[in-house]
Amino acid sequence: MDKLEDMASVYEFDPLTGNIPATKVEITVSLCVLYTQGAETKQWREFGRTEVIDNTLNPDFVRKYILDYFFEEKQNLPPHPHLHSIGKPSHLLPLPFDIIFTVYFRGIPGKNCGTIILSAEELGNCRDSATMQFCANKLDKKDFFGKSDPFMVFYRSNEDGTFTICHKTEVVKNTLNPVWQPFTIPVRALCNGDYDRTIKVEVYDWDRDGSHDFIGEFTTSYRELARGQSQFNVYEVVNPKKKMKKKKYVNSGTVTLLSFSVESESTFLDYIKGGNFWFAVQFSGNPSQSTSLHYMNPYQMNAYALALKAVGEIIQDYDSDKMFPALGFGAKLPPDGRVSHEFPLNGNIENPYCNGIEGILEAYHQSLKTVQLYGPTNFAPVVNHVARYAAAVQDGSQYFVLLIITDGVISDMSQTKEAIVNAAKLPMSIIIVGVGQAEFDAMVELDGDDIRISSRGKLAERDIVQFVPFRDYMDRTGNHVLSMARLAKDVLAEIPDQFISYMKSRGIKPNPAPPPYTPPGHTHHTQI
Repeated sequence: MDKLEDMASVYEFDPLTGNIPATKVEITVSLCVLYTQGAETKQWREFGRTEVIDNTLNPDFVRKYILDYFFEEKQNLPPHPHLHSIGKPSHLLPLPFDIIFTVYFRGIPGKNCGTIILSAEELGNCRDSATMQFCANKLDKKDFFGKSDPFMVFYRSNEDGTFTICHKTEVVKNTLNPVWQPFTIPVRALCNGDYDRTIKVEVYDWDRDGSHDFIGEFTTSYRELARGQSQFNVYEVVNPKKKMKKKKYVNSGTVTLLSFSVESESTFLDYIKGGNFWFAVQFSGNPSQSTSLHYMNPYQMNAYALALKAVGEIIQDYDSDKMFPALGFGAKLPPDGRVSHEFPLNGNIENPYCNGIEGILEAYHQSLKTVQLYGPTNFAPVVNHVARYAAAVQDGSQYFVLLIITDGVISDMSQTKEAIVNAAKLPMSIIIVGVGQAEFDAMVELDGDDIRISSRGKLAERDIVQFVPFRDYMDRTGNHVLSMARLAKDVLAEIPDQFISYMKSRGIKPNPAPPPYTPPGHTHHTQI
């Protein structure tokens, strides 16, 4: 089985993910599903899935797993090959490390089905991404009834002399002179920030049964590629076995670099100047009954208030003025008893803003006394309400986040899907926090992590929904800080990528940093 490789990058302090310095580890493994187990819980959670590679017992996956590596913690890491096999759990060791898992069939004790090897190498903190395009000329003909179906595989070299796959091009059918599409790859994935590190490129002829025919290979480096299109970036594709057997062998074709450019990747913190957070609270049930999630207990917060306070305290630091518009939905309003799905919690239609989280809680408790919890539970009106504001500001100066607190009941699923698909084109994200013990299947569907949400055959442009079940963070050990730290991480987990994806899709660059502040009457001096 091919050796598999981990990559890690230095993880500096980031207010989005916590205050404990850690190293991010990027793991390449021969399996389809990876699970992790937190230090504070024994529950296994799916961390990610590789792509599927057909017809091979020695898969070499390109997709990587990136996770936080804490030197001082034991972090369990079980391989879980999809369907019929399991591996013995292990944990991350001090870097660098090698772990070998033995894989067995379920129900057949002792049936060895191969091994999985993980290795780790710490990556440099390089934020550049390189975009390049290649073509080839006069490649070897490998197909009996045609020419060749060539594709290229890129590998970066590791400190121990081995190679790790980092990119595959698409297959270009039936040609000996392919032109591949441009692709973008992080520089740290290509060479770990070491510009002189060897990059190996293999060229194959694609076969449907997975037994791809090796055409040849060549080596280069990031420094050479960075020269761009020139005589230095025309490479002979050499098949070592052919070269040994045939004295007159020259090469199996050539590969030429057509273009090369590099760009520094902007991060969430490069863009953000202050978010624009909206709160929406679902009103259903009877607050006078002790079984209701809205029950007004004089001695403790109900589930909705607890979720509002916990999540609100997490996100309030990303709103510049701490003034939050807050809406309710699914209640009858006085004086006429009409049902509303987008009413201001503070009762002020002209100014629905609440002063901080305490202001939201005060407005929420006041609403429980003045409105009648009713239904149905429609999400689409509040999504469309915030979307109207987002549609008016699409220059990157503002980004809107709608936080919905719900018990999981939804009456307008199809309309909500349509609203989310439309909102995906706007500078907007949605966080859904589920309270109570109900099943949240509908909320998981809206989250769209596994299957991108669609409506009327139209796929959402971006994944903009993050769902978190609040009950998973109620720490039974009484360690409130630990639970809230996990909640903070998961609530904000997808917002940076969603934010960046919108900005990049619109070609919006972060504004340059302001000049250093100079007090009045002082002259700013720069030391050389």
